[in-house]
Amino acid sequence: MKYVLFFLIAVSLVFMGTGVFASEDCSRILLFNGKNLDGWTLYQCEAKADGEDLLIESGNGMVQSAEQYGDFIWEFEWKALAEDDWDSGFYFRYTEIPEGAPWPPRYQANLRKGLEGNVSELKGASSTGLIKERDWNQFKLTVQGTKAALEINGKPAWEAEGLEGPEKGYVAFQAEVPGGGKHRFRNVYLTPLDKKD
Repeated sequence: MKYVLFFLIAVSLVFMGTGVFASEDCSRILLFNGKNLDGWTLYQCEAKADGEDLLIESGNGMVQSAEQYGDFIWEFEWKALAEDDWDSGFYFRYTEIPEGAPWPPRYQANLRKGLEGNVSELKGASSTGLIKERDWNQFKLTVQGTKAALEINGKPAWEAEGLEGPEKGYVAFQAEVPGGGKHRFRNVYLTPLDKKD
């Protein structure tokens, strides 16, 4: 009996640990509910919930989160609908879009054909050969302090350091329909990694 009690306590401690597992699971946010665009702001574009996907239909602009985030893990799946030369992107850690511009100056991870996942402003933030063309692809972006890392379809794509600017900002999907066709997004989750006070 003594050994059973010890085992149960040990297992409990493993799962509790420092609270990392519990806090990550509890704080994971479903950013897109598959039914409507609650929690998002449209800027110079048209998008809608379509069959549980977020469909970007037209425009040069942004589908922007209503909230700003500091350190986080952002996960989503995306699919290009264009036959060729698709183009879109996803932005993070920005606080405003300059007047007269469709997008902020940085940071953009590309969803353009051949550049998927690459961030031109970060040295070493590029990869090739990890996406499935015209199919669903899973991205997982981790942003902590001045560092960022991306996984594509469960495989490490890149790790980079050198993020500058605000410590918190919006996340957004780019609408670039005239230059690259429509895109679909689904299973959009964000896990804040900011330390609790």
